Amino acid sequence: MTNNIIIVFVSFILLVSGCQKKNKQYSNLDMFPKDHHSFADPIKAVINNLELDLEVNFERSILIGTAKITFQCNGADTIKLDSYDLNIKNISEFKSENNLESIDFDLGLKDPTLGSELTIYPKKQITGDYTIIINYETSPAAKALQWLNPEQTNGKTKPFLFTQSQAILARTWIPLQDSPGIRFTYKAKIKAPIGMMALMSASNPTKLSPDGIYEFEMNQPIPSYLMALAVGDISFQATGPRTGVYSEPEILSSASWEFGETENMIQAAEKLYGPYEWERYDLLVLPASFPFGGMENPRLTFLTPTVITGDRSLVALIAHELAHSWSGNLVTNGSWNDFWLNEGFTVYFENRIMESVYGKDYSDMLRKLSHSDLISEVDELMVNRPNDTKLSIDLIGRNPDDGVTAIAYDKGFHFLLVVESLVGRKNFDEFLKAYFKSYKFQSITTTEFIKYLRTNLLDDYQWESADLENWIYGVGLPDNCPLVSPKKFLAVESSVNLFLNNGKTPDSTSTWSTQEWLHFLQILGENKISKTELSILDNQFKFTTTNNAEILSSWFIIAIPANYQNDNFNIKVREFLTKVGRRKFLTPIYKALLDAKQEVFAEEIYTVAREGYHSVAQETLDDLFENVVLSKEAKESD
Repeated sequence: MTNNIIIVFVSFILLVSGCQKKNKQYSNLDMFPKDHHSFADPIKAVINNLELDLEVNFERSILIGTAKITFQCNGADTIKLDSYDLNIKNISEFKSENNLESIDFDLGLKDPTLGSELTIYPKKQITGDYTIIINYETSPAAKALQWLNPEQTNGKTKPFLFTQSQAILARTWIPLQDSPGIRFTYKAKIKAPIGMMALMSASNPTKLSPDGIYEFEMNQPIPSYLMALAVGDISFQATGPRTGVYSEPEILSSASWEFGETENMIQAAEKLYGPYEWERYDLLVLPASFPFGGMENPRLTFLTPTVITGDRSLVALIAHELAHSWSGNLVTNGSWNDFWLNEGFTVYFENRIMESVYGKDYSDMLRKLSHSDLISEVDELMVNRPNDTKLSIDLIGRNPDDGVTAIAYDKGFHFLLVVESLVGRKNFDEFLKAYFKSYKFQSITTTEFIKYLRTNLLDDYQWESADLENWIYGVGLPDNCPLVSPKKFLAVESSVNLFLNNGKTPDSTSTWSTQEWLHFLQILGENKISKTELSILDNQFKFTTTNNAEILSSWFIIAIPANYQNDNFNIKVREFLTKVGRRKFLTPIYKALLDAKQEVFAEEIYTVAREGYHSVAQETLDDLFENVVLSKEAKESD
């Protein structure tokens, strides 16, 4: 399969009742495409409903129990699932609670990225519904699961577990069809240690269960990467009629205030693009080892604590994860080659929410920072991986995590800005609202989206004059990438110029937002400033000791290349890299240390901190350190 020949599979239709209470049914199963990141064969059998019954075992760092899966079959003599290091004990056909019959299965050879193909052999060829029960347990090293000891939590008294299933890690804790093009409803019963709360991407409790048993239900069909579980010392506080915050008790008050305007965001989003389809929207603030800013698990966004600043200056992240309730969760990328259809749309939608709630000056600052990130990403990728600058990226034979770059997010966002400029905002809003309604609870490929776009919004002249084909399938960044000059950034730029030219530090920064400070630091980073200049700025603005993770990480990236030092600098670098597991921060800071010839310091920190990082961060950083070692060995051999 190539980028230009992507099999269209939106011809399957979800026949779900209006209240989403019945199991999803597919039609035209033979129109499913092959997902190259899944062993599943949905043409023969596609998952319809999942029921989990799992016990959380912190002592062994495993989940133990069963997965009851109902498929819709089309002459299936085998059923293929995805698994990764799962201990499959037995599999039975389910005919009734008292009528289970063991069936044969095979686990194929393990692929380091995809895991193992789990092939199941029904007693006879199946057409229609077919239910099995898989008795299994996870591996202590399951990539989706992070088991934290008490010392790694805020409370320091109880352990914590959370999952990260995107992109293809759901198969490391559940045997299923791990493809974004396949959706299913689910129920779950989770047995947690008494005194700990369990939460999922489903209906959730707000109080502790006295026996540690929690039951969940997700009636809206979701893809596997949105399966989520968390267990720990968790409390709840409502912030609105359909919003609330879960976190460890120690940070619940500050988190609830920080995200107290979430209901306003939902209302703004609904006015733009239609009703919120998931009933509740709650947030779970995880321990600092969570590898991302947020994960848009339906009904329960998983969130990094690094966005808690005390001034609500980083709540654009909430707008982003909320926007996924439409772009991603409601209408999903058909394959990981189409990831931009999730993230580009979400960045655009996030920007519109922020404009509605906080004003155009605010959203313009976010847009400018997005553009700057995009330019940096394109410049870096064009050196060795130019094809990765395509929106329609080819990830066949690669880890889909390779596509999690600013291209999907920010180039996708700017592509949509170009489209908006062609037709006007009003027309574009009507188009997007219809798009979300037309494809809700379905998945879509890039090819199908282009067809829908050109059929329902753009004529041939608009498509060709704006070079939109090149935007999607071409490398680099087209010349017509839209720009914006935020009013609030003009004062920041004047302040930077005054400092660089005359050594005068800005004196009117008390009202600056985080975005203004990030722009200030970004411009400084584009200029070679001395240790003396860094010291002057640090003494006045206390960058090294700030509690704002965005500002602090940006400061580190500027100061490290200059070998800046003060009494606290290296201590703070070590403390930050040891405590925080957010990959967005870790990767550039470690890279700055390695580029600055501080390999010994970087490796010393990483050796200690690595165990506390999630596997997705570990894999990225392992590659970073390995490349440095290989480069060093190559130079020595020369």
